[in-house]
Amino acid sequence: MAQKKSRGFSPEFREAAAREVVEKSRPVPDVARDCGVTAQSVWNWVKAYRATHAVTDPELTVSERARLQELERRVRELEEENQFLGKSVAFFAKKHR
Repeated sequence: MAQKKSRGFSPEFREAAAREVVEKSRPVPDVARDCGVTAQSVWNWVKAYRATHAVTDPELTVSERARLQELERRVRELEEENQFLGKSVAFFAKKHR
């Protein structure tokens, strides 16, 4: 059975892709698509990046954690509303023609 030769990516390339996920909070599939690699590769690079660049953030208090969860829930709701409104505008623009 022939062994598949893997493409070699420079450490700088891998770190840049991992930084997009970790520091800019971009979704792994989006970064993988932009870089032309699989999502699993990016996940592996992110895991390695986090291991070597361990940031010791102080733990959140209970009230901070609750506030964060509330804000994340609100962001999800607003994103859903925004997506719905975008589809509505497209529908009515098409219907108006």
